Amino acid sequence: MGPDARRWRTFQGERILVAAARTVTSTVRLLDTLPALCRSDPRVDVVFAFDPTSAFNDGVHDLLHSAGVRVMPWGQLARTECHLVVSASENIDLTPVPADCPVLVLPHGVGFHKLVPDARGTGRRLSGVMDDERAWHAVSHPDQITQLAEHHPGPAARARLVGDPCHDQLTASRPLRDRYRAALGVGDGQRLVLLSSTWGPQSLLGTDPGLPARLTAGLSPDDHRVAAVAHPNVWSAHGSWQVRQVQAAALDAGLLLVPPQRGWQAALVAADILVGDHGSVTFYGAALGTPLLFAAFGEESVPGTPMAELGRVVPRLDPYAPFAPQLERAVAEHDAERVVKVASGAFVEPGRALERLRSLVYGLLALPEPALAGPPPLYAAPEPRAEGREVTALWVSASVTADGAVEVTRLPAVAGGPEPVEDDDVFVHLACDEREWDLRLLGSASVLTSDSGHTSVTAAAAWARETLARWPGCRLATAGFPGGCVSALRDGRVVESRATGPVCEPGLHAAVVYGLLRADRELGGVVTVRVGVREEDVVITPWSPP
Repeated sequence: MGPDARRWRTFQGERILVAAARTVTSTVRLLDTLPALCRSDPRVDVVFAFDPTSAFNDGVHDLLHSAGVRVMPWGQLARTECHLVVSASENIDLTPVPADCPVLVLPHGVGFHKLVPDARGTGRRLSGVMDDERAWHAVSHPDQITQLAEHHPGPAARARLVGDPCHDQLTASRPLRDRYRAALGVGDGQRLVLLSSTWGPQSLLGTDPGLPARLTAGLSPDDHRVAAVAHPNVWSAHGSWQVRQVQAAALDAGLLLVPPQRGWQAALVAADILVGDHGSVTFYGAALGTPLLFAAFGEESVPGTPMAELGRVVPRLDPYAPFAPQLERAVAEHDAERVVKVASGAFVEPGRALERLRSLVYGLLALPEPALAGPPPLYAAPEPRAEGREVTALWVSASVTADGAVEVTRLPAVAGGPEPVEDDDVFVHLACDEREWDLRLLGSASVLTSDSGHTSVTAAAAWARETLARWPGCRLATAGFPGGCVSALRDGRVVESRATGPVCEPGLHAAVVYGLLRADRELGGVVTVRVGVREEDVVITPWSPP
């Protein structure tokens, strides 16, 4: 904005607020916060400026352009009439910022609980602190001002108690939990397990990048959905392609990857249990009272902070022991009152953060707050948009009980992963949907299934027979049709199965037929099938072409 810029403007604003975008993390925080602060006020002209000095700036431009904001080069700040710079990064390059312009630093996490590499040297520094006489810090708890006074007396004098807008949003969004779970595909009776990783070598992904794959493959998709939130710096430093490559096995096993731009808040509200590290997302989950296990906890955590105290009281996940019993125990033994009390040491007066922050912003702009604006709106966390793949290869364990029911347990089959152990009473087979892309898994499958809209039992039976001919290693092929399934066996028999419940799932019907076949039971009559929390009856009858 040059000196003659006003000639071309429609909104003749009285103040110019520059939003400093440096990393995806800090930019998302600005985009989440500023709309509520400067809503419907043409006196404040908000302009975004991109500071390209971060190693984690990949994706910032795309994020800004998708938001529709005006972006100017960072160097242009020196020639811009600027009344306030707002940043959620303490590392912005202050060189072009006018000497008399205040800089408001918003937190991009929870307080000052983490030590991070210092971009200006070889050591570590307290994350979130801008040690400059122009800087004002918005903090969420009085203890953070005390912490600043001990380590950074200058910034402590210009710290203002605001609260935490993100914590307020999460708390207020809890009534929308069912909507968020539906958006993530979490069904009735399923438990949503959320993995949360900050960035760096001491993070969950830094210490054990294979944990998402082992956890997802170790939990039945009938009982669980697993989602993961990785810090935006992970995506920026490595690129989305590399993140997906490292987590390819986990994605094959059904992992939901929550993108860094949006959705982690809703996923956190939707979660039944959180497996995390010393990052802020984990801390927010603890503050919501979500059962929690730490899979990593780095030395980056600052002693004496609420996060450090969480590291002391929250149990650890054993990364190589069976996961389901650990999760069950963590939920059953979770002391929500104790954990929430520890986490509350980072927040004050929940629900008022935006109101306090708006007052601070207008005070620094030397403008009265809008007379008719009322309290700033508290927007709900946006619905999550997670990236995931349908699980099309499963290890299926089937056993026939004394009363003739078939109990089924299913686990994702990951290439190179362990095969469940079969015994005299539990029969294990590999089952693949026809859409499975790994030809090695398809060629090894004992059971192949299809739910591709076969319009009749005859069409389904034709597919099943053709599949047996096409795949010599297959012992049973099952296809769905309206109201039921048909299964073709290698010995030439064909049986029809109809569900008494609302769901007719070829994979489950195939498991029933396979279990009865291996147990030398009759393939006929009414059979009860139990999988996860579901129980329903399946009616099996012989079928022959009309």
